Amino acid sequence: MKRFCKNTFYGVIILLSFLFEACSEESNPQPQPEPDTPSFFIRGADLSLLPDIEKYGIQFYDKNGNVSDMLSIMKDAGCNTVRIRLWYEPADENSSFEQVRDFAAKVKAKGMDVWLCIHYSDTWADPGHQTTPRAWSKLQLGELKDSVYQYTYRVVREIQPLYVQTGNEVNDGFLWPLGRISTGGSFYALMAEAVKAAKAASPTTHVMIHYAGLDGAAVFFNQLKYKNVDFDAIGLSYYPYYHGKDMSYLTSVMNSLSKNIQRPVVIAETSYPFTLQWYDNTHNLIGTADQLIDSFPASPEGQKSYMMRIRHIVEEIEQGAGFCFWGGEWVAYKGPNATNGSPWENQTLFDFEMKALPVLDVFKD
Repeated sequence: MKRFCKNTFYGVIILLSFLFEACSEESNPQPQPEPDTPSFFIRGADLSLLPDIEKYGIQFYDKNGNVSDMLSIMKDAGCNTVRIRLWYEPADENSSFEQVRDFAAKVKAKGMDVWLCIHYSDTWADPGHQTTPRAWSKLQLGELKDSVYQYTYRVVREIQPLYVQTGNEVNDGFLWPLGRISTGGSFYALMAEAVKAAKAASPTTHVMIHYAGLDGAAVFFNQLKYKNVDFDAIGLSYYPYYHGKDMSYLTSVMNSLSKNIQRPVVIAETSYPFTLQWYDNTHNLIGTADQLIDSFPASPEGQKSYMMRIRHIVEEIEQGAGFCFWGGEWVAYKGPNATNGSPWENQTLFDFEMKALPVLDVFKD
């Protein structure tokens, strides 16, 4: 309270009223205050592997054929946000806290915003894999909630991102089995700790919760709202070959979320191929025409047209707040003979000669 009551009697009355309201709110969850229309528009790219790629001495070229570093090329193209993946205790330095912290500092030095994507796992987290960090695997729920809070607070406080994702593609929760929704886990309690910690560590950071795909998104975010999880933005993954080729359905879902959840909506992950060919000897996830949307061929111009359509869809949503191209940096940096190279090489923002593709126009302000 900002003022203290001088009259003891009235002070007691006020206290009893406060306690009554608090109990009522606990038994009857109330919706969070609706946020204002977003003041930001993310033109982002996930470049999480760039620190490892740079160790290989790869030369990149802008659209004019001039040698430059990837961050400078992205900045000059108009990219305003770089998304960075964080794992708890990874097998090597990639996506480790130290690497992410240093990379985030480089991104900020270039004048771009940092979007921290916390996986709460030692490795990839997605709808089918949400493995609790090995160091936390024996914890009981109370201990796990405390660990989530302390860890989130520490990394957000030290990195100070403008955006933070508390979990990656958490359709069925995270930190399995204790945080798995489908088996009755305590996902909402764990997510509430993560969000609370992020807001305490950096009040200016926007907290995003991330769902993969379109089906089920309305139910998922309605539950978060009902459970009073105080997040700031909705993140969606949208890949046509996983989530459907009907882009009008994408528009419909985003409009519905914007209206009913009253939060900014961001396409947190998307991509599209510029070719169906390959460069290294690692199997590509996209390689056949049936994986494409008919109106967008696997060509440099087709890739650009797809991303322009994505941007236009987001801009037409009342609370559309941006997009992020995933894997834009994941070129075949280990060479043409690598069998452990890039399965994403034909979906990047750079061609097989490491030259910037026309799709970079989508980042223009």
